[in-house]
Amino acid sequence: MVMASLFGLSAPIDIDIRFHGQDQRKQIEAKVDKDRRERFPLYFDGESVSGTINIRVKDGKKVEHNGIKVEFVGSIELFYDRGNHYEFRTIQEELAVPGELRSNANYDFDFKNIEKQYESYHGINVKLRYFVRVTVMRRLADVVKEQDIWVHSYVMPPDGNNSIKMEVGIEDCLHIEFEYNKSRYHLKDVIVGKIYFLLVRIKIKYMELSIIRRETTGAPPNQYNESETITKFEIMDGAPVRGETIPIRLFLGGFELTPTFRDVNMKFSARYYLNLVLVDEENRRYFKQQEITIYRRREDDEAPTVDTPQIQA
Repeated sequence: MVMASLFGLSAPIDIDIRFHGQDQRKQIEAKVDKDRRERFPLYFDGESVSGTINIRVKDGKKVEHNGIKVEFVGSIELFYDRGNHYEFRTIQEELAVPGELRSNANYDFDFKNIEKQYESYHGINVKLRYFVRVTVMRRLADVVKEQDIWVHSYVMPPDGNNSIKMEVGIEDCLHIEFEYNKSRYHLKDVIVGKIYFLLVRIKIKYMELSIIRRETTGAPPNQYNESETITKFEIMDGAPVRGETIPIRLFLGGFELTPTFRDVNMKFSARYYLNLVLVDEENRRYFKQQEITIYRRREDDEAPTVDTPQIQA
């Protein structure tokens, strides 16, 4: 987007940013806002970001400026705090000293081996973006163009991946034990589990399992929590009997998941939970949530996403 002047006049120049080799790069499609998705070239931590900037002078008129610069920016935008964008990384190169643009101009840029410590994220209340920003500084109003990239990060969780095993219930009414094969899953993993009914004295109508992403932004007292159900499906229909076992097999590869984010730059977190819900014949709901960790591994980016059945008994 090119920013026009404060007086509503159109900018006297057009700026185009093109990354070197972007047509050969993997493209990531991401939600930009509620109704719009865009594709971005994929980069990784430590990779250089280079390209060409084309500045076109409209109508052949000379354009005076106070200098031209290009920046590589890592930014966190909190939607409730729209006036403030927190730029946790900014690298700048000067392209031109103050002067005049009399005709179209091309500039190359090359930000070498840039650290990109966080993964790109577009959530409900927060965006973490990486982009190249070109600024033509002018007396009345700067002309600015931004072009985004997408960043994936391979951050392995700590060692140890024990199974999750818990007993829950209501005294003298319901006692169940559920078990998931592990607590940490990669993005194309399979969640395997079992639910055991040890005591059933209420009339259960059905049972469902969902994956919930909980996004936390800001810090107290201005902290916001939003939960989003990624998927939900029924794993049992009808009343179970004592001793019955319900198997679970959930393929994660078909869902739009991100890794777990914890306290990113002290600005936001995104955590995942498995939510088990039982509903009785009077429509009372009994539920138990268990946090899981989701991480990205290199194979997740290399393997294509396959439409896989969500559950197989």
